[in-house]
Amino acid sequence: MLKSGMMISAFAVLTACGQGGFAPSDGDRVFAPGVAGASDIDGLMVGHRLMAAGEYDLALRAYTRAAGQQGLNVDTLSALGSANLKLGRLGQAEQLLRRAVEEDPAFAAAWNNLGVILMERGKTSEAAQVFRRAFATDNGNSDEIRDNLRLALAKLENPFNTGEQENEPFQLVRRGTGDFVLLSTL
Repeated sequence: MLKSGMMISAFAVLTACGQGGFAPSDGDRVFAPGVAGASDIDGLMVGHRLMAAGEYDLALRAYTRAAGQQGLNVDTLSALGSANLKLGRLGQAEQLLRRAVEEDPAFAAAWNNLGVILMERGKTSEAAQVFRRAFATDNGNSDEIRDNLRLALAKLENPFNTGEQENEPFQLVRRGTGDFVLLSTL
């Protein structure tokens, strides 16, 4: 049985090397497959799903691929910033989200996520202003942004209060549906 399997393998190799084999029919050129076409997979959607699953490193990779396909637009900048935030890279996350809100000042989710970073970095006063901007930009429609603003204002009024603030996390939001619960308050 082993000998017949080896004979079939040898026959397949010899056939490939013979006339026609894996080479194009016109002669001596080496044949290699072409470059794969553009992917139909939306890197942002893949990244959002990975974020929801807690796979932040993989989400960052998906967002990076999306940025390579779409460019660094407001959506990819915000997504990259949010993934970096979840990975604890607060400096990188802050830079990316600041670029996102510069590019689209009406993007409430990016303002909110920037506020979350500022809270994590202990910049409560600036975070409260950013949450106010996010709340105004969103016309008060997002419960998550409203809650983040409320928590930031409470912490701003009494920075040493550890009561209800400790139990409620700031929330990270993205454009579209869904939200991500973020790190707890400081």
